[in-house]
Amino acid sequence: MSNALKIFILASSFLFTSCKTTDVVRVLDTLNQSQGLSQQTVAAGLKQALQVGTEKTVFNTNRNGGFSSNPLIKILVPEKLENVASTVRKVGLGSYVDKFELQMNRAAESAAGEAKTVFFNAISGMSLQDAWGILRGGDNAATNYFKANTTEALTRRFKPIITSNMQKVGFYQDYNKLINTYNAIPFTKKQDLSIETYVTDKALAGLFSMVAKEEAKIRQDPLARTTELLQKVFADQ
Repeated sequence: MSNALKIFILASSFLFTSCKTTDVVRVLDTLNQSQGLSQQTVAAGLKQALQVGTEKTVFNTNRNGGFSSNPLIKILVPEKLENVASTVRKVGLGSYVDKFELQMNRAAESAAGEAKTVFFNAISGMSLQDAWGILRGGDNAATNYFKANTTEALTRRFKPIITSNMQKVGFYQDYNKLINTYNAIPFTKKQDLSIETYVTDKALAGLFSMVAKEEAKIRQDPLARTTELLQKVFADQ
């Protein structure tokens, strides 16, 4: 079996079957012993799996509804503005709040496309030690690696896109309208917020939540042994 084919099968086993962390380690150890795969080859398989997983994350978030239609990562009115939203809804102007939330999510969806390049750069820069640390690490080892190595770059790329997107759709006018409507109601406490930072932070949190979801698929119990290699590795388990 060629090394290229071995890498493909290994990556596929991570992506399309589910293994506990301990099982992943056992598979890797068995591969090294029985298939003669080098650590470099196994690490290359992990990188390929992470590329496919992060690309799927970007695809699922960088489109209309990627955030707004996903309850797990939908961006809601900031906690600081919950009283604003509640009060405005009570006076029959809930459409302002709904539009406000939709525009925040659309901005995040627009920015999410930038993540692919950043994630791929982090994967390309992954050392052999990093790769094996992820394989032998905790359930969120890959997600934590991405958080540590991509948050700064993602923030730099996301924030101007989010700001530009919100300017184009008239977000700031609607935001001011929401705030001014609230402020005009007697006996309410005046509110303000750095909304660009809020949306950027929520967009990144949502993105990493989706990365974590993809990582979980790698580490779950086996449901089926769909490749010849997995069948051979688990035959005596």
